[in-house]
Amino acid sequence: MLRCLDRPAPYLPIWQAMQDFTEQRQPDTPDELWLVEHAPVYTLGQAGLESHILNPHGIPVVHCNRGGQVTYHGPGQVVLYTLLDLRRRGLFVRDFVALLEQSVLAVLTDLGLPQACRKPGAPGIYVPQSALLQPQGDALAKIAALGIKVRRGCAYHGVALNVAMDLTPFSGINPCGYAGLQTVDLRACGVTADVVTVGKQLARHFMTRWQAV
Repeated sequence: MLRCLDRPAPYLPIWQAMQDFTEQRQPDTPDELWLVEHAPVYTLGQAGLESHILNPHGIPVVHCNRGGQVTYHGPGQVVLYTLLDLRRRGLFVRDFVALLEQSVLAVLTDLGLPQACRKPGAPGIYVPQSALLQPQGDALAKIAALGIKVRRGCAYHGVALNVAMDLTPFSGINPCGYAGLQTVDLRACGVTADVVTVGKQLARHFMTRWQAV
């Protein structure tokens, strides 16, 4: 089931709702996908280092239980939360992460960015400088971040894709724990799109792959 949540949504109530859903679910509980756009917030993963938060500039910092380091959520970014029973599908975590990444890549291909790619050892999706309207050096730029939590074989948290947002808050952190990592959005790649439309595309691509498992 796909749920489109009110936006922009504060982070803490959504995180609590994901935990409650996961704790209360039974072996036959239907899986759910939640689409949301958050109010500004930094989230630090379970093993995240506070040293990667350089200057929050008054933006709230939430220590959460997903994997990964620190990232930023805010208006203009779509987040797909995946509340799924991996054990019921016999799916390993690494294969689940691959499904999330494949889904983002499919959306970006639809939007004219087939050159988007993975980066070995660094989960998420990246674009080459050649895809940007204003290239900055040679390094790949990150356009989507992911982090998940698995509890009793059930996953939650998910993936965030930058659509058209104020990217300034990313300069207040080492995004995903990488100093100097450039973070971009679809607008920086010359793509005009809105969060709702991109979110539904992302959910559709993910559901297609999930149902094929």
